[in-house]
Amino acid sequence: MVGTKPGPVQIVLVHKEQHSFELDEKALSQVLLQDAIRDLDVVVVSVAGAFRKGKSFLLDFLLRYLYTQKEDSKIDWLGVENQPLTGFSWRGGSDPETTGIQIWSEVFIVMKPNGKKVAVVLMDTQGAFDSQSTVKDCATIFALSTMTSSVQIYNLSQNIQEDDLQQLQLFTEYGRLAMDEIFLKPFQTLMFLVRDWSFPYEYNYGLDGGMSFLDKRLEVKSHQHEEIQNVRKHIHSCFTNVNCFLLPHPGLKVATSPNFDGRLNDIADEFKDQLKQLIPFVLDPSQLLEKEINGSKVTCRGLLEYFKVRFITPSIVCFLFFLFSSAR
Repeated sequence: MVGTKPGPVQIVLVHKEQHSFELDEKALSQVLLQDAIRDLDVVVVSVAGAFRKGKSFLLDFLLRYLYTQKEDSKIDWLGVENQPLTGFSWRGGSDPETTGIQIWSEVFIVMKPNGKKVAVVLMDTQGAFDSQSTVKDCATIFALSTMTSSVQIYNLSQNIQEDDLQQLQLFTEYGRLAMDEIFLKPFQTLMFLVRDWSFPYEYNYGLDGGMSFLDKRLEVKSHQHEEIQNVRKHIHSCFTNVNCFLLPHPGLKVATSPNFDGRLNDIADEFKDQLKQLIPFVLDPSQLLEKEINGSKVTCRGLLEYFKVRFITPSIVCFLFFLFSSAR
């Protein structure tokens, strides 16, 4: 926003005692209706997953990459060794940091290889399954971020567990319903980002190892229980593209030091090496994927209207929560 220092903007507010959510339409409008970007097709990159697993930390490296690209700098986008990491609020510890949904106030204009300009929005979401949130709360945040993003990064720790896939089913069930109505896959790209991967001798770090691992985890086998098969079928039927990236542990200083502030010299080299592969894979101009609804590309102005519709019409999250409750 013109004249103000860029920073995170709260667009979905949480009323914890009532376990309810509110769209801050004014705040969202101030970001998405800026003159330079309001009519550009929008790319929305969101990070979601369990709390205290480094979502905001990852987003700040995405920010660093975008700012380096914007300045057309020839320096390494990862930055200098003693530079603290800034952007979305994050810290070490066991308590949640982000609540609701935030987006970065500066929308980045990026030129794709074909000469088209697109607007890139970064979205941070409240961590799921903390001690203050109900299943419905978690479903609300995850569903909203998935429906409004073109790339949803599903941030996981150490592995892709069966319960991780079952939690996704809350959202892919709606995706299947929507697909039946519009005959299109309702969601776009889903990336499983597995942090602290400990088995590089089985599947290498990075995208290649991640895709091999994902193929095995999402394989449908005849001897599997029908419920297990359905989870996997739903994921493939509801997302246009599904991929996976395996990240190593960032190092003991990151995990245990209360004074860690994101400086590269405190981060393990192999983690930094993989970041140099991951971030451009998500944000390189040739990789950017515009947000689509019913097969049509969406502008920043259109994204604002879509958010408003999600909060005016009967909440799909109630449907998701009903599915979850019924399954219990």
